[in-house]
Amino acid sequence: MTNIIIRKETDLPAQSCLMSEEEFLDRTGLPRERLVELLQLDWLHFVRTQQTLLFQEDDIARVRKLERLCCDFELPVVGGTIVVELLDRISELEREIRHLRRLI
Repeated sequence: MTNIIIRKETDLPAQSCLMSEEEFLDRTGLPRERLVELLQLDWLHFVRTQQTLLFQEDDIARVRKLERLCCDFELPVVGGTIVVELLDRISELEREIRHLRRLI
């Protein structure tokens, strides 16, 4: 007879991919005014709590890309968000094409 040791899983809280507004601003390098502008455009995903807004880690790369585009090409924020959305769509379509090619 083999003895099997079963590890009891701990009740640690699940790690969140959400961060506070301050951490988001720090990690993206955004000025608060730009964050407000992006929120008014409804371009960022966030969770509203009673005390603050919580932002998703996935949006850090999108915001950095937006800032580079706006700075490098002197685009207004609205134009930059459109370009980032189009680049995201292109990337997704390229992933789908690669997936479909593997099926053939």
